Amino acid sequence: MVSLARCGWCLGDPMDEHYHDTEWGVPVHDDTHLFEFLTLEGAQAGLSWRTVLNKRAHYQKVFHGFDIDRVARMTEQDAERLLTDPGIIRNRLKVYSTISNAQAMQAIQSEVGSFADYLWSHVGDQPIINHWQCQSEVPASTELSNHLSKDLKKRGFRFVGTTICYAYLQAMGLVNDHLIDCPRHAELSP
Repeated sequence: MVSLARCGWCLGDPMDEHYHDTEWGVPVHDDTHLFEFLTLEGAQAGLSWRTVLNKRAHYQKVFHGFDIDRVARMTEQDAERLLTDPGIIRNRLKVYSTISNAQAMQAIQSEVGSFADYLWSHVGDQPIINHWQCQSEVPASTELSNHLSKDLKKRGFRFVGTTICYAYLQAMGLVNDHLIDCPRHAELSP
């Protein structure tokens, strides 16, 4: 487990620290996990990540373990029922976007083979390793996240603005933005 020298954004909350130490920035190549985090990053828009982490288990339950095909088949009645569920973020656009994003993800899977292949092709199948010394150096978006956001929107995805896309790239390990004095930086650098 990581020592106390962690990236500053996670300090002080055991859930954030656990997420940082075990998941954030670990390269993900599984479409179900990628779909889960695309949903969670979109749900987080305008809220704290801690709020989303606290609701994560319930999201997994009501969205069928983020089974892309099952979520893509969810109906308007399913979405309306979810809008009454206090275990998730009850934002109409965010709930409906989860279903339409699953459908858009299916289209990419049909075209490319997997969403992971599509996503990782944006970084040449290798994580981008940054060498930030302090949190203030870490950008909120980059040319890569701008490009990904535009392409995902063109393909029908919603809640995929450039800032959300950059946070997603960080979380899924396509970009290593652990600070250089954080042990996870070296652990996740090839």
